[in-house]
Amino acid sequence: MNNNVRPATHRRLGLAAAVAATVFVGGCASTAEPTNPRDPWENFNRGTFAFNEAVDGALLKPIAYAYRDLTPQPMRSCIHNIFGNFDDMWSALNSMLQGRGHDFFNTLGRVLFNSTMGLGGCIDVASMNGAHKIPNDFGTTLGVWGIGSGPYVVLPFVGSSTLRDGTASLSSLAVDISPLTPIFEIDNIPLRNSVLGLYAVDLRESLLDADQLVDETALDRYSFIRDAYLQQRDARVNQRRADGGALPDYSDDELPDYSDDGTNEAAQ
Repeated sequence: MNNNVRPATHRRLGLAAAVAATVFVGGCASTAEPTNPRDPWENFNRGTFAFNEAVDGALLKPIAYAYRDLTPQPMRSCIHNIFGNFDDMWSALNSMLQGRGHDFFNTLGRVLFNSTMGLGGCIDVASMNGAHKIPNDFGTTLGVWGIGSGPYVVLPFVGSSTLRDGTASLSSLAVDISPLTPIFEIDNIPLRNSVLGLYAVDLRESLLDADQLVDETALDRYSFIRDAYLQQRDARVNQRRADGGALPDYSDDELPDYSDDGTNEAAQ
């Protein structure tokens, strides 16, 4: 083993390998009568979904509610905004990869504005001034490049994904270019693990309201979450494909004619 490779890199590669193994096993699974043609591994996915629900109900959701109850709202907002600033860096990179120059510069401006005027991202001053988030990720980038989503898959501890999105997450994690990169770069192991744990708790807390809505409206929780995920991902990719992404071109716009002839004719 190369001793020059950082332990954190080994852990990321191990996690990436676990995700890859899950996707591979999912590919070997089958179901007799899938309820959705995009979910041919439904039996496997429902099993993983049940496992995730059990872990979530026993561990993650109680911690998220305790975090919400015990942490003041301003502090929670600050923490959420800082992690959101990391997400914006990742979104900006993917907007650039998609050739969406306008989105890239807008998101880069958000990061710079929030990192300075927003005290390191603690305050989302960009949104307060009308520069709202433009969510993006590498799975969307692959979709814009023409790669199909592939079958739906539920990943352990992660949840809804597709073969394309799972591969995108695996790739970005393996090469250490993701929203978590700034956290992985922390050399202090206890601090790094604490920040990763806080990231997971903040993410789960942000989904509590949506989770409650699903409980109140869905007859089949699995199908509801699957269909909502696929529709949301399709809409994001299609919107970016249709909208091009180039900066506005004003080269063909005609300027007003302020010549004397035009003024005289208008006055007659």
